[in-house]
Amino acid sequence: MVTKQFTGSPDDADLTRADSLAREIFSDIANKWALLIIEALGERTLRFSELRNEIEGISHKMLTQNLRMLERNGLVERCVHPTVPPRVEYTLTEPGQGLLKTTHYMCDWTHQHLGHIEASRRSFGR
Repeated sequence: MVTKQFTGSPDDADLTRADSLAREIFSDIANKWALLIIEALGERTLRFSELRNEIEGISHKMLTQNLRMLERNGLVERCVHPTVPPRVEYTLTEPGQGLLKTTHYMCDWTHQHLGHIEASRRSFGR
């Protein structure tokens, strides 16, 4: 995977540019699994199996890929405890906690407008 480099101030991070690092980050975190992982972690620390149990329908592979991506972006911290077998735990970093607030707003918005969206989909023929 090629990672875009960012030079300049955060004000220069233009989401409309195809080569923008900001756009790459937005693409990473704006997927359903990443948002559900962030919501599931909340303000607690969970092991991999606990996270998988919290998020119905996520495969082992998708959870692994998304946790790695979130860790790479500095939103999730992975802690390996030196036990046999190793115990691995995940927790949100400070920026991850900031994103959690946005995730809460998105969940609230979804609950608030679910009836409207469902009716619209029915009338659209979906």
